[in-house]
Amino acid sequence: MTTELRVEPADSAASLALQQLFFADIVTRYPGWSPASSQSVEVSELAPPGGIWLVAYLDGRPVGCGGLQALDPHTAEVRRIYLEQDARGRGIGRALLRELERRARGLGYHRVRLTTGDSQPAALGLFRSAGYREIAPFTDGEFTTHWMEKSLTPAG
Repeated sequence: MTTELRVEPADSAASLALQQLFFADIVTRYPGWSPASSQSVEVSELAPPGGIWLVAYLDGRPVGCGGLQALDPHTAEVRRIYLEQDARGRGIGRALLRELERRARGLGYHRVRLTTGDSQPAALGLFRSAGYREIAPFTDGEFTTHWMEKSLTPAG
């Protein structure tokens, strides 16, 4: 099977379909959650010069997505990282996260942050194994229980 990560607009047809699947997945994990419960992000914030949006393809089929949004000149936030259920367990999520980190370095960021919750144990495990550490909350979020950060400096 061939995996490819492509930079695309966050509002491309594939991207929008994957984000709808992301939202549907979150709703099943956190009853009462709605997109309005999440911090908003504009499509333009997930595009250069401060951001990026990636779509993961498995044998030509879009199966995952994720983006970067600038928080400040040194920090980007990983947003809406998602992988379809049948694509999980193949290393695609880890490759997507690594590529987002590589792109963040290329955009000049020194660290990346993200949020997740207890009802996403696989994601939490991925983030921890990738070197993310718990930090103080940096967003509001009724359903967020983990605020995490990773240094992108050579030592971190």
